[in-house]
Amino acid sequence: MGTTGRGPVAQDPAGGNGFTEQESSAFRRTLAGLRLTFTSGVTGAAASAVVVGVILGRAPVFLTGGGVLLLLVLIGFVAGRRSPGPDAPPVTRTALARIEDLRATNGESADVPVEFRLTVAPEPADGRPAYRVVIDQHINLVDIPAYRPGGTAVVEYRPDEPWEVRIVTRPTPEWSRRAEAAEIDSAPASTLVENPGLGEGSWCVLVLFAFLTGAALVVLLFRGELFTSDDAAGPASERPAVTSSASVSASVSRTFTTSTTVSGPSSLLVPGRMRETVTELAERAGTSDVTAITIQERRMEIRGDSARPPAETLHVQMLPYELFPALVREARTTLGVRTPQSWRIDVAPDPGAWQGVGPRVRVTVTGEEGTAHLDADATARIVERRPVAKAG
Repeated sequence: MGTTGRGPVAQDPAGGNGFTEQESSAFRRTLAGLRLTFTSGVTGAAASAVVVGVILGRAPVFLTGGGVLLLLVLIGFVAGRRSPGPDAPPVTRTALARIEDLRATNGESADVPVEFRLTVAPEPADGRPAYRVVIDQHINLVDIPAYRPGGTAVVEYRPDEPWEVRIVTRPTPEWSRRAEAAEIDSAPASTLVENPGLGEGSWCVLVLFAFLTGAALVVLLFRGELFTSDDAAGPASERPAVTSSASVSASVSRTFTTSTTVSGPSSLLVPGRMRETVTELAERAGTSDVTAITIQERRMEIRGDSARPPAETLHVQMLPYELFPALVREARTTLGVRTPQSWRIDVAPDPGAWQGVGPRVRVTVTGEEGTAHLDADATARIVERRPVAKAG
């Protein structure tokens, strides 16, 4: 599903030739980037002038560089406090989107941040073909089961910035009916749209280059005085003394195991208790990057090794703890263990997960009938079940 053609055209109020909204937005971003590049070059030259003035003892050079830096700070302060003029609200379009994949990241409340991978299919009248996009949006825990890979959601997007997509959690009845009846094909991966301000590093490199260029130009202007040989520089008493020092630090790898036991009648299955407990353990260990997490009814343990590469570690706050109790209930009731006596959740890095490194979640239940377990991915979606083996 999807159409081809150019995007909506934003006409000049005077009636002249128009630009597409996306071209207009790109033009504004380019101007902002050029201003930032110019400002970066001036800043580099001013900072270099301050340093050169100090080294050479040239007060005019020092004062000029310091004055330019102060002027830039004042301009930034005034621009930041200036109240922006009234802007027209951004134009949005409503469309249907296919949910290619999703995963919960972290969360401290009932609204959990979820990363969605979508195929957005604009209406034929919008004149834009279907495309892919990756977004982050907070979804209430109650509503998460309504979103599943392969399902259809109602979204709003901006034609001028198509990467700005928002899932409409409470669509109108008409759009709800259309979403239920629609079948949307996946767009090719090559149609993925990203925010150029966040996904490309060209402007960052250009700004850094401008800063260094400005600094180098000032140094070249005074190279004759800065790089004069010791013999031609005058008596040693008139030359500034330059000292240098170097420090070498050796990183020492360490392993750790930190655990805690929940006291009282409470259980780690109480909503919010797992995240609170793992946060306390991470603070006690001094790091949030671990190699394994074990959760039981009243006990939690984290293990880590600083010598492990990032692909073999996971961040304790990047797990959907709010969905783990449902996995435990599923394991205790559907894997053939009629009288479960204990359960355990083991979380470890899975280098083969989607989009790189992700956690592997295994829930194990034990009872008189034996031991069974199920595996889930980073979104707490069950990917494998191993029920208890039947005798005979």
